[in-house]
This record gives sequence, C-alpha cells and structure tokens, in this order.
Amino acid sequence: MEADVVIAGTGVAGLYTALNLPADTKIIMVTKAAVDENDSFLAQGGICVLKDPSDYDSYFEDTMKAGHYENNKRSVEIMIKSSPDVIKDLMDCGVSFARDENGNLDYTKEGAHSQPRILFHEDVTGKEITSHLLAKVKTLKNVEIKEYFTVVDIIERNGKCVGVIGKTRSGRYEPIYAKFTMLATGGVGGLYTHSTNYRHLKGDSLAICLRHGVELENIDYVQIHPTTLYSKKRGRRFLISESVRGEGAKLYDKNMNRFVDELLPRDLLTKAIKAQMEKDGTPYVWLSMAPLGDEIKSHFPNIYKRCLEEGYDVTKECIPVVPAQHYFMGGVKVGEMSETAMPNLYAAGETSCNGVHGRNRLASNSLLESLVFAKRAALDMAKKLKNTPLEYEPVTIDAQKYENCAEEYAKIIRDEMEMEMKEHGQDNDEA
Repeated sequence: MEADVVIAGTGVAGLYTALNLPADTKIIMVTKAAVDENDSFLAQGGICVLKDPSDYDSYFEDTMKAGHYENNKRSVEIMIKSSPDVIKDLMDCGVSFARDENGNLDYTKEGAHSQPRILFHEDVTGKEITSHLLAKVKTLKNVEIKEYFTVVDIIERNGKCVGVIGKTRSGRYEPIYAKFTMLATGGVGGLYTHSTNYRHLKGDSLAICLRHGVELENIDYVQIHPTTLYSKKRGRRFLISESVRGEGAKLYDKNMNRFVDELLPRDLLTKAIKAQMEKDGTPYVWLSMAPLGDEIKSHFPNIYKRCLEEGYDVTKECIPVVPAQHYFMGGVKVGEMSETAMPNLYAAGETSCNGVHGRNRLASNSLLESLVFAKRAALDMAKKLKNTPLEYEPVTIDAQKYENCAEEYAKIIRDEMEMEMKEHGQDNDEA
C-alpha cells in the first residue's frame, strides 16, 4: 500500500489532519479498533475557546497556573489564538454547541477556569465533534480508512520515516509506504487498572518511537481525574464531567460534610479526595448534583442516564466517586508544527507533547489542543508534499519480531514512566 500521508488514529487529531490536507492528497487512515472506539468520542465536558480578546490574559494565566507554569508559553499562545478559527471550522462541519435563550453561544465554566469560556453539547461534546468530523472525512474520495489495523512499527530509511508496518485483523503484517506519517493513537490509559480510557490505548506509538530514537517528553505527567463513578468492577471508569462541579455540584465525606473547594485544578482536587478517602477509610467520596436542579437532565443527560443504569438517581441522591487515570500530558516530543525529531514523522493529540499542558491539563483544553496542532501538522505537510519523494522500496517483515510486541511495548512504557516518576519523586499509587 502506498499513500502521500498515512494517519494512525481516527480521533479528532487524526480526522482533522485529514480534513486539512489538500483534496488531491492520497491518505490512508488506520485505527487499532473500530473507527469510533477512541477517547475523542468519550470527552464529556466541552472545548475551550477565546470568546473575545479581552479574555486572552485570563485564559493564558489559567492554563499556565493549572500546568504549574511548566507549560510551553509559545504553544499555549498558539492554541488560544487559534481557537476561534477551529470553533468556526467545527460549526461549519455541523457541530452544534449549546445556545442560550437568545440563540447566542452558551459558555460554561469548569474547575480552575476564572471565566466561562467552554462550549459544549449536552455532556457528550466529544461525540458531537468527532462524529461530525468522521462523517465529513468519509465523504472524501482521497481518504481510505482501515479498521482493526494495529501499527506495530514505523519504517525508517536513512534516518527518515517512510511509512508504517501494521497487523491486520487476520494476523497478517502489512507495510504502508508514505511520504509523511502522523501518529495520533491516543494515550496510555490501557496500562492502568482504573482509567476512563479505552483499554486498547497503551502507548504503542511511544514505545515504537523510543525504539527508533525519537525523543519523548514528560511521560511521567499523568492526570488523574478526580471524579469517576465508583464501581467494584474492573475496567474503564465512567467519568463524571468537570462541568458538573463547574455548574455547582458538591463533594462530601462519609459524614456528609464538605471538605474541599470543588473547583480546584484536577491534580490538587485528586490529592484532597485521596486524603479524605484515607481519613474516612472509604474507597470513595460522595458527589451531590442536587444544586443543579432541573438542569441535570438537560445539561447532563448522558450522566443522568448512566448513573440511573448503575442504580443512582442523581436528582434525588448522591453518587460515589473516586479518582481514576484520565489524561496523559506527556508523549512524543514535537515542535510548533507537530513535527517530531525524525524527518517526515508527526504526532498530535494525546500521543504528542508540545508543552501546552505543562504538568497538569486545564479542563477542556484537550480537544482544542488536539485540533489546533493537528491542523498545523497538515498545513506543514501540505507545503512539503510536492518536493518529498515517496520511498517505496519493499521492506522485509519479520513476523516473529512483532509476535509479542503488544506486551513488550506496554512493558517499555511502564518502565519508562516509572523510572521518570521515581526520578522526580512522584507518587504513582493510582496506577
């Protein structure tokens, strides 16, 4: 198989990359599972936007403060200033954001935000955005999508990336040769016992990059979401959106006393909840959505429905919540155009690290960051396509080499993350 661009991942970063490449670009998109089984579809809260120039300084400071001022200032600037154009693109694709009684865009506020600046669609904003982008990509004649195609390696030739090797559903290994390769394969939640992520997202691309000497950055920066629905079952946790607390939901200890400011940044709130659980000797704390009143069913219908399925009527009773792994701030180190250290290889979304989030991501910056830097990657590739040759000299694939690569890659990333955490004296009890 040959293409101008091969994109690994069908979340917002991968889809938006495809949509921003020239119409005559031959694109092959691959995904490890079904096309809609990615974390972009799971995002609940919303997407940030610079609603007017007067909010720039406040938005910039909120992002920096949440990231403990370890953010890349230039990346933060790019993200914020690019946000209005991205939102316009989304609405042109048919994305519907909530509006007030006058028909104007309605903005909500989440933890660590000093102003309401978050657009949303009920409590399924990620699904609303990603499904519309996917629908538009499916109309493009220059794009081919391959599901259940697991990238097991990149093809390196003379220090450059010239494509990928993948394993098909039937177990056959196949190369895809391309002028440019985009890695947008999500985060590392599948490595954790308790996570809001899909289980198949285990950082494969990070391990592959490590094996090829492509630099990673901040891989010990893992965000734990403070409020997920408690369950004794193993597996993916159901996230109770930051927006719920932004709209007034309250946290209580076992004696039904409030113990924390619910709008603290996620890492600080997680520590407070964990400390309270240890103090109370309980595996969870309580969350009350009663302050939201009738807004619960209209603003958070999916959360209301899911909690009801688990036996909790959030209009009448509290629900048990517990922290769980949620987001990965580290990843493959990239520049302003999402380029990696290896020529012709790009990374975007949760797979990449451009420094926007610093040590801790500000709520609802993830979808925006993914979109902004995916578009920049596409524009950078577009400038170089005509002058970049397609190198398709056949590669010999040793199937035995990749037979146990899933377990090997998971171990590589676990070990790297734990080593980094130990070096920086971090507590990884949540893993």
